[in-house]
Amino acid sequence: MTHDDNPTFSATRRALLCGGAALGIGLQPLAAWAQAWPNKPVTLVVPFPAGGGTDAFARPLSAQFARVVGKQLVIDNRGGAGGTLGAGIAAKAPADGYTLFMGAVHHAIAPSMYPKLDYDLEKDFVPLMLVANVPQVLVVNPKRVPGDFKAFLTQLRQGPGQFNYGSAGAGTSHHLAGELFKQQTKTFITHIPYRGAGPALQDLIAGNVDMMFDGLGSSAAHIKGGRIKALMVSGNQRNPAFPDVPSAAEVGLPEYTVTTWYGLWAPKGTPADVQARIIDEMRRTLTSDELKASWANNGAEFGNLTPAQFGGFVGGEIKRWAAVVKASGAKLD
Repeated sequence: MTHDDNPTFSATRRALLCGGAALGIGLQPLAAWAQAWPNKPVTLVVPFPAGGGTDAFARPLSAQFARVVGKQLVIDNRGGAGGTLGAGIAAKAPADGYTLFMGAVHHAIAPSMYPKLDYDLEKDFVPLMLVANVPQVLVVNPKRVPGDFKAFLTQLRQGPGQFNYGSAGAGTSHHLAGELFKQQTKTFITHIPYRGAGPALQDLIAGNVDMMFDGLGSSAAHIKGGRIKALMVSGNQRNPAFPDVPSAAEVGLPEYTVTTWYGLWAPKGTPADVQARIIDEMRRTLTSDELKASWANNGAEFGNLTPAQFGGFVGGEIKRWAAVVKASGAKLD
């Protein structure tokens, strides 16, 4: 009896051949899947309410992604707990390339402010790219805070606690930028936390809070519309989009350098080839003429970093803000 005549051997061989065929069939779609990404709408978790800084960049990105890539990038606003609620949701999403997370500098501050986070930014996500980098700006309600920076600083020093400032929440960059400002100017301003920059900005415009340390991206339209007034932009240089606003160095605060940055992550376990595909398509979207103009109009720059460079940048920011938190004694309100 030959092997071919042996029923047991023949059955085994057929099973192995079928299994091998099935394996081959299974492997081919995996490669094709990465090449075809996206073949359905992609969800972008934005961990703040609509109208804030992250949203100000996510919305144009979403619209342009649809034009360039041909698939929807659906914004899912999940605000709360200084952006950490949405981050926790995104960290637990399927690692298939169809749920992405757009976080910000606030998420580099969070580990120092929230001792019991249900996610780890460096362990539960894979860094993809730095989407935008914008300077922080001190904005005020012009009816409640008349005059220029010098006059305002005089008022602050004459009346400790007389003014308050809104933020996107305890532990966000808005909050820590205010604490850093208080340290460097030796003033006291009451902190009013909100559930995102959008609600804080609306109350600033309405006159319910006096001032805010905001990312220029979310304040830009309101400054240009005259609803709020910019007294100072952080850093040593004026921003090209707002040449009339003095820099921190010009008003006597050369060490006040605070930037608000926004980045893109995928849940840990997202296949490397899918990550590469996401980066290619996002880079194609971000370098389009439309988004270049939008970013410039908001005083922002596209952060052209590799995933490894972005990951290293985030690690450095976590350490930097930990030092600021410790020095300020900032706590959750």
